[in-house]
Amino acid sequence: MTTLTEAEAPPPPAPVAPTRKPPRGRGRLVPYWLLLPGILWLLVFFALPMIYQASTSVQTGSLEEGYKVTWHFATYWHALSEYWPQFLRSVLYAGSATVLCLLLGYPLAYLIAFRAGRWRNLILILVIAPFFTSFLIRTLAWKTILADGGPVVGALNSLHVLDVTGWLGITAGDRVLATPLAVVCGLTYNFLPFMILPLYTSLERIDGRLHEAAGDLYATPFTTFRKVTFPLSMPGVVSGTLLTFIPASGDYVNADLLGSTDTRMVGNVIQTQFLRILDYPTAAALSFLLMAAILVMVTLYIRKSGTEDLV
Repeated sequence: MTTLTEAEAPPPPAPVAPTRKPPRGRGRLVPYWLLLPGILWLLVFFALPMIYQASTSVQTGSLEEGYKVTWHFATYWHALSEYWPQFLRSVLYAGSATVLCLLLGYPLAYLIAFRAGRWRNLILILVIAPFFTSFLIRTLAWKTILADGGPVVGALNSLHVLDVTGWLGITAGDRVLATPLAVVCGLTYNFLPFMILPLYTSLERIDGRLHEAAGDLYATPFTTFRKVTFPLSMPGVVSGTLLTFIPASGDYVNADLLGSTDTRMVGNVIQTQFLRILDYPTAAALSFLLMAAILVMVTLYIRKSGTEDLV
C-alpha cells in the first residue's frame, strides 16, 4: 500500500462561505424606509403643485369673485393662439444659446480633461466661479458690458460686426442691448457651466489607450476625434444640451434685463400673467404648454441621439 507524500497530497478543500439568508420581516422594508423621505419630498413639492396648477388651468372667474373649476380647456387654445410668438422665440433663443454653449464648452472641456495637467482643478474652479454670485448680479453685469458706448460695442462697431448682425436682425443699429443678441449672450454666459461640467465628466472617462490605438492605426487627430472621442463623449453632449436648453427655454430674467418688449420669452409672459395681470388660469395653461413642448422635444432629441447612458 503506497502512501502519498506531503507534496503529492491533494490540497485541502476551500472553505465554503456561509450562504446569507435574505432579510426577513422588517429588514426587507429598510430600503423602502430610506426612499420614503425622497418620495414625500417629490409628492409635497412637485406632484401637489403640479396638480394644483393643472386644476387652476381649467378654472374660470376672477380674483375678486374667486376661481372655480369649470373644465374650461379653451384657456389652452387661447394661450397658444395669443402667445405663440413668445413660444417660438423661447425655443429659438434657447436653441441658439445651447449651440453656442456647445461650441464654446466642448473645446474647454477637452482641454481640462486631456491637456490641463496640474492646472485642471484651477480651471474647474474658474468654470464654476460664476455660481458664487447671484444669477441676477451676473445678468446685470452683462448689462454693463453691452452698454451703449462701451468698449464692447465700440469694438464691434469698428470691426463692422454690428452692420452684419443688424442686417440679420439680431441687433438694432449701433445698439446691442435690448436686442436678441444681448438675450442670447446672457443665456449663453449663465448656462455655459451646465454644458462644460457634463462634457468634462464624459471626456474624462475615455481611456487614453484608445487614442494611442487610433494613432497606431495611422488615424489623423481629426479622424481620432471624429471616430473615437466625440462618439464616446455623446452622453456628456446630450446631458449638457438638456441641462442648458431646458432652463434657458423657461428663463425670463435675461429677456427682462437685457431685452425689450420685442424680445419677450414665454417665461416673461407667465411672470406677467401671474404677478401683474393676475390671470392665473392663463398663466397655468402657459406653464403646462411650455412643459409639454419641452417634454416632446427632449424625448425626440434623446431618441435621435441614440444614447441612454447619460452622465
